[in-house]
Amino acid sequence: MLERLKQEVYEANMELPRRGLVTLTWGNVSGIDRESGLFVIKPSGVPYEELKPQDMVVLNLRGEQVEGTYRPSSDTPTHLELYRAFPKIGGITHTHSAWAASWAQAGRAIPCYGTTHADYIYGEVPCVRNLTEEEIASAYEQNTGLLIVREFQERGLDEEAVPAVLCKNHGPFTWGRDAGEALRNAVVLEEVARMAARTEMLNPQVKPAPRALQEKHYSRKHGAGAYYGQKKK
Repeated sequence: MLERLKQEVYEANMELPRRGLVTLTWGNVSGIDRESGLFVIKPSGVPYEELKPQDMVVLNLRGEQVEGTYRPSSDTPTHLELYRAFPKIGGITHTHSAWAASWAQAGRAIPCYGTTHADYIYGEVPCVRNLTEEEIASAYEQNTGLLIVREFQERGLDEEAVPAVLCKNHGPFTWGRDAGEALRNAVVLEEVARMAARTEMLNPQVKPAPRALQEKHYSRKHGAGAYYGQKKK
């Protein structure tokens, strides 16, 4: 079942340690097949060096396990809420990558200080509040997803233009059109987080890049007027 998607999700998960985004088993990638309403995610706590494509776990959008001998990632309910609320996304990545997690632990959004950030993310990377004690005790992972969704809805953020979020005192989630793009956005986020931290070290009074420059760099790669790269055949 969904063998191609399992392979894609497996390969994206295997890139996490290669890219230096995870330590031990601190991360996961999922991907969804919208036609069937099924998604594939890494199993919980299995070392990356032991993973195989057939170990990926298949679930439906009710959170019911459809296939797989392992338990799915403990973050599955978060992925589930994001897939339910954001129908245009096809893959999700969660890590505890050091620089992005440091901004999350500081409880700070990542400002857009330059064109590297603006090329991939429109405006700042938001940081959502802490969950309440009740939210943590009742359904921690599900409420994490609901909190992210609520933040985007209340702020009118476009999940395609802002494919990343920080959860305070926790870490980042990124997403994209598929598992591979969700992984790429996790790589971008970690580099942007590193650069932003260094920028503030060098200039504590730094301000975000001019809005016109941010708009130009984002629009070069995204939307109807994009002209960066080559035309798809």
